Order: sequence, then structure tokens, then C-alpha cells
Amino acid sequence: MKDIRWALVGTGTIANEMARTLERNGRHFYAVASRSREKGAAFGEKYRIAKVYTDSDAMLTDPEVDAVYIATPHNTHFGYIMKALESGKHVLAEKAITLNSGELSEAVALAREKGLVLAEAQTIYHMPLYRELRELLASGKLGRVNLVTMNFGSFKEYDMGNRFFNRSLAGGAMLDIGVYALSFVRWFLDSKPERLLSQVKTAPTGVDEQAGMLLTNQEGQMATVMLSLRSKQPKRGVVSCEKGFLEILEYPRATEANITWADSGKTEVLRAGDCQDALLYEIADMERAIAGEPESMYLNLTEDVMDLMTRFRKSWGVSYPEEE
Repeated sequence: MKDIRWALVGTGTIANEMARTLERNGRHFYAVASRSREKGAAFGEKYRIAKVYTDSDAMLTDPEVDAVYIATPHNTHFGYIMKALESGKHVLAEKAITLNSGELSEAVALAREKGLVLAEAQTIYHMPLYRELRELLASGKLGRVNLVTMNFGSFKEYDMGNRFFNRSLAGGAMLDIGVYALSFVRWFLDSKPERLLSQVKTAPTGVDEQAGMLLTNQEGQMATVMLSLRSKQPKRGVVSCEKGFLEILEYPRATEANITWADSGKTEVLRAGDCQDALLYEIADMERAIAGEPESMYLNLTEDVMDLMTRFRKSWGVSYPEEE
């Protein structure tokens, strides 16, 4: 991969995982920003990072920085993204990339004006398995995709101070886990769904706790999505076609899919990639985009998914302080 100097905003779980991923491949972040001097220093020492900042603006304007990886809570992304783009940096932001489609549209416009790459760190778009499944479907062997069925659920205690249920931290099922389910849906459908139906159950804090969604696009392809932060579900995606179906478990970082053929009932397993390299695939595709292959980051799909999430939340009356 090209020697691009990456800076990191945030020192949480996913930031640590990305730093370990780079380290495992003989690379390191050039800089890190943390509001806590102590946490930033410890993180920098642990991962051999040259520069540690407590002022994120100073890091985002550092002329030595080429690209920025944003790994902070959803509701902080937009500010960091805009500052980084204004400073001429490419940006890879964790999911959900912004709070809503309005923020994303503004960021996309600035990235295009500056000639920079802006992308969401959505593992589904970068795992080798999904590329191979797309090629299989494009071959026509399974026929037309007609229906995608999604589940994603976990049980979280009602701790209203944590990010899952905290409205001030953009909590709720949609931005936390729905972004995966809808990204999966969009990956396999021919176009963005425009007809949307849904039901939602809100938590005492007002964020979406559980939801069921039905989506249909102009080709007549349909998808169902069930999300919950209070009920354990398998992370399962099923793509139903005319001549068979695909079933993918643990789909955010999937490395295998079961393919069942309708005529014979025969099932085969397709394997590709390594889940331990999920973040490496993201970084590699991002650096290819920076080198001139922007389609490798699927920003158009990110925009479609953000539009869907925004429309669903608006129909539910679920909003965040930054949106009011």
C-alpha cells in the first residue's frame, strides 16, 4: 500500500483495533488526537505514534497529515469531517458516517469541491466475500434477486448513560446496527428502495430501540429488516433469488456464505477473506481510492443508506439535539 500518513481521531475500541491492524502490517498512525492528554499519550506510546494531540483542530490542520480516520461517536463525525476536508485531508469515518443525509450531502459537496476522498468505514463493502457474491449474482446463475431478509439484534441493559440509549450521543438501533443491515440490503439490490414502511418501538430516552422495516425499489425487489437493542437475534442476511438463495451469518465481517440451489436442494459453501483483516481491507480500498479509484469506496451506496436511515427516523419522529 502507498505510504500515506494517517491521523486518528479517537482512542476507543475501534481505534485500537485499527491501530493493531496497521501495526500487524508493519505500519503505524502518524498522529492521534484525544481530548484526554493521558489517554492520548498512552495510546501513542502503545502504537508507536509520532505525534499526539489534545487539540484535534491542530492535528487536522497538520500539513504532514494526508488522511484522517474518525473513530468517535456518531454525533461528532460531521464537525471533524468538515474540518479535515477544509484542511485538504482525505477522510475515512466510522459508521454511521454522519447523523443524517443533510450532513452527508454537505460533506460530499465539500469533498468534491476539494478533490478529496470521503468514505464510510463500512466493512460490508470491502470484505472479499461480498465482491465474489456480487460476481455470482451478475453471472445470472441464481437468477434475479427478489427479496433480501435481514436480522440484527442484541440485548442491552437499560443503562441510559451509555451510547446505545443516550440521545445526546446519537443512540438507537438505526445508527448503531441498522447501518449494517441497510448497507447489506443496498449492496444486493439493483437500486435504492423508494417505498418504505416501518414500525418502531422507542426507548424511555426517545431513541429507537426496536424496528421493523419493509423496503421496495423501482424494480420491485423487496427487503425486510428487523432490528433490536433489547432482543438477541442472529446477525443473518438472506438473499432470495429465482433459482436459489444465499444465507450469510455474522454478516458485517462475513467470510462465508451458504448457497442453496432451488432445483436440487443442494447447498454449497463459498468462502473468501479473513475476518481478522476486515479493517485492513477498508484501509487498502481507501488508499486505492486516494490513488485514483474512488469507486472502491462506494460513496454512492453510503449516500443511499444514509437517506434511508434519515427518512425512517423522520417518519418515527426520532431526532437528536444537533438536528433541532
